[in-house]
Amino acid sequence: MAVEKMSLAKALNESLRKALDTDPKVLVMGEDVGKLGGVFRITDGLQKDFGEERVIDTPLAESGIVGTAIGLALRGYRPVVEIQFDGFVFPAYDQIVTQLAKMHARALGKVKLPVVVRIPYGGGIGAVEHHSESPEALFAHVAGLKVVSPSNAADGYWMLQQAIQSDDPVIFFEPKRRYWDKAEVDTESIPDPLHTARVARPGTDITLAAYGPMVKVCLEAAAAAEEEGKSVEVLDLRSMSPIDFDAVQRSVERTGRLVVVHEAPVFYGSGAEIAARITERCFYHLEAPVLRVGGFHAPYPPARLEEEYLPGLDRVLDAVDRSLAY
Repeated sequence: MAVEKMSLAKALNESLRKALDTDPKVLVMGEDVGKLGGVFRITDGLQKDFGEERVIDTPLAESGIVGTAIGLALRGYRPVVEIQFDGFVFPAYDQIVTQLAKMHARALGKVKLPVVVRIPYGGGIGAVEHHSESPEALFAHVAGLKVVSPSNAADGYWMLQQAIQSDDPVIFFEPKRRYWDKAEVDTESIPDPLHTARVARPGTDITLAAYGPMVKVCLEAAAAAEEEGKSVEVLDLRSMSPIDFDAVQRSVERTGRLVVVHEAPVFYGSGAEIAARITERCFYHLEAPVLRVGGFHAPYPPARLEEEYLPGLDRVLDAVDRSLAY
């Protein structure tokens, strides 16, 4: 068993390396992914080892990058596209929504587009405007796209490989403020299916459901609540489209309460869909309304104000207290 402690950034790098080594049809494309190794060094050393024809530095043109990846996928390749920062994806949104997401249905299933679009997302790193967005709901709303986000190094390693192996387009959101968090990664284990949720911490009183950067916050909240005698279950959703509603339902049937936590704004966020669906499925099991914790319905603020914007321990614990008060 090959177990190594590594950061999420290192795990993603090793995952890309494994994919490039295993399948000659896998390509990596994006701005500064080659010689620089990416601004977060996720692709560090890959161009040196696999060459400029497989790890490709592109112009600063997101629409062109994704459009080229679509063409390569039609020719049998498996492109892995990097969007340098979350706020830079919108020039490519047209290509993703009108072509990448719809080509399979448009061709009545005869065409597959195995494209992975990697997007570092979320705040917490003191960045400037357009570098701290959480646009996952905009993509999860689009039929034809799979949308996932790992919360830790082990999931980063395996989920990226599973995304690359998928014949459907996958939007792969990477929580950038977790890039340097370390965890043990078993590179020979059998991973969970890509779109299944996982209980990160069992509990009996209330469920916190989260994904990506907020899983760590929820685990910290659960540990703090335990000191007050509250048993909090933390469910790592891992996938935003499709959502593993069965796993959420099983958890809520055990605990009777649910708080959905995400960094993106609460208004029209993925938590709204989860709250509505679980209310329908678990109406007679719920002891309190499903609550949501997230960002505010406002543009992401300057770096020195972001800690006020980002959902933190206190806001999660306040929601736990409000739910348990019913």
